[in-house]
Amino acid sequence: MDLEYNLTSPVLTDTSPITKSRLGVPSSLLPYSPSLLLNIPRKKFGILDDVRSCGWLDAMRASSPPHKKKTKDFNNEATGSTDADSAYATWMLKYPSALTSFEQMTNYAKGKRVALFLDYDGTLSPIVDNPDCAFMSNAMREAVKMAAKFFPTAIISGRSRDKVYEFVGLTELYYAGSHGMDIMGPVRQSVSDEHPDSIRTTDKQGKEVNLFQPASEFLPMIDEVFNTLVERTKNITGAKVENNKFCASVHYRNVDEKNWKEVADCVNDVIKDYPRLKMTLGRKVFEVRPVIDWDKGKAVTFLLESLGLDNCEDVLSIYVGDDRTDEDAFKVLRDGNRGYGILVSSAPKDSSAYYSLKDTSEVMDFLKSLVAWKQSTGLYKNHEVQTQRA
Repeated sequence: MDLEYNLTSPVLTDTSPITKSRLGVPSSLLPYSPSLLLNIPRKKFGILDDVRSCGWLDAMRASSPPHKKKTKDFNNEATGSTDADSAYATWMLKYPSALTSFEQMTNYAKGKRVALFLDYDGTLSPIVDNPDCAFMSNAMREAVKMAAKFFPTAIISGRSRDKVYEFVGLTELYYAGSHGMDIMGPVRQSVSDEHPDSIRTTDKQGKEVNLFQPASEFLPMIDEVFNTLVERTKNITGAKVENNKFCASVHYRNVDEKNWKEVADCVNDVIKDYPRLKMTLGRKVFEVRPVIDWDKGKAVTFLLESLGLDNCEDVLSIYVGDDRTDEDAFKVLRDGNRGYGILVSSAPKDSSAYYSLKDTSEVMDFLKSLVAWKQSTGLYKNHEVQTQRA
């Protein structure tokens, strides 16, 4: 589920109801049409429908629940902790741990090629107050590097592709920035020659790559909006505007809650003059993005096709992410029986994922477990992927 906005209030847009059991194992990976990869229709412009389901402040609070406050009332604290633990345990019946369910997952993965997709913030690195300091640990970097040795691995982030590459620093991976609107991947004839938004170029190491940017026409507009937002928010203490190339992000994590509405009004006031842009709400961040039919789910599909892993019944895709924007990828894998979505969350929330992990430390344990499993099969030497540099 994602939150989109018109000029006055939030709009909830939900996915279609999920009827399959969240504990079930897909019986097969159903084929899908590669035409989905090459047809990127622009959505119709106009004011979004207003269901007025909640106010601005309610939506902003709901987007990122506050940390638990310390209290001297130990009895109440214990009761609150017990209630939260009970709720989380109940939630995990619906979204079981990917670690405790690991054997079930790998039993289904036997004889299949695994493709791995990862979000960055909140998945490989903790959520931090300063987005410029969202560094991943050396241990996590090593875990990701080892995973990429055995599985084709991509990071799909809301950050700009260059920025997430600076954080990760691994040339063994594929990178997709701006929620999948900026993808650098392997060169394949079908992708580069059939899509106008895909071009062949060279990476920083001089290797030929395929650069896919379905929102390239919006670059001047995003830059203009970014500069305007910087100017308009400069007097709001704690507000930070980040240029993520194909989207502009306004962080309010360090803004006093009494000033949150001022941030929302400011962003709204700017984008009202840009009907081809929309505003979505993330974890204490507003994101201004192009109005096109493209998201992380379509980025996963595009990368699978680029890797030659589409329409293959022997491919199992795994996507690990923590944000509402990752739900598009979870839904693509679930609806097509293509693999597993794994939600990273320490609090109960509805999702299209099959499994869950509590935090980044569990993500690292999961990646290590994947590598250990692959090594135990003794088959990895024939399946190491040809790496692609960013």
